[in-house]
Amino acid sequence: MTVVKSTLPEEALGVTGTALQDTLVDLLGLSLVGKQAHWNIVGPRFRSIHLQLDEVVATARAHSDTVAERAAALGVSPDGRPETIAATFALPGTKDGWLRDTEVVELMVSSLEAAIGRLRERIEATEKADPVTQDLLIAITADLEKQRWMFEAENHPRDTSAG
Repeated sequence: MTVVKSTLPEEALGVTGTALQDTLVDLLGLSLVGKQAHWNIVGPRFRSIHLQLDEVVATARAHSDTVAERAAALGVSPDGRPETIAATFALPGTKDGWLRDTEVVELMVSSLEAAIGRLRERIEATEKADPVTQDLLIAITADLEKQRWMFEAENHPRDTSAG
């Protein structure tokens, strides 16, 4: 049953729908990874990273809503069910139990980096298929790159050679 008729040709809709669904899974999964780390972080930088994780979660959740609504507007039913996320999520996730602050930073850098890499592939794929979706994916990439930079700066080694 199709409730919303797409304005895109069938082939373009297939490419775009896949890009949006895969992005939705990445963003919802990323928000869960961020919350799991948020609840389990320990270490001397607990508070600052704890709060920074909330920023990632808020960013991922806001973008996931926009992505899902874009899919729906194009006639593609978005699938954010827990079982779908569990079955198809492919980014690095947390281990069980408490997480050292340095581990959380490394995890977030690698998870964000993987999400960004996947987004860049989708940006390329949607260039001709749907420039509007491509623009949305570019904006998401910019926000995730900012978050990745902030986490990567957290674990930058101190320069001990300077006086």
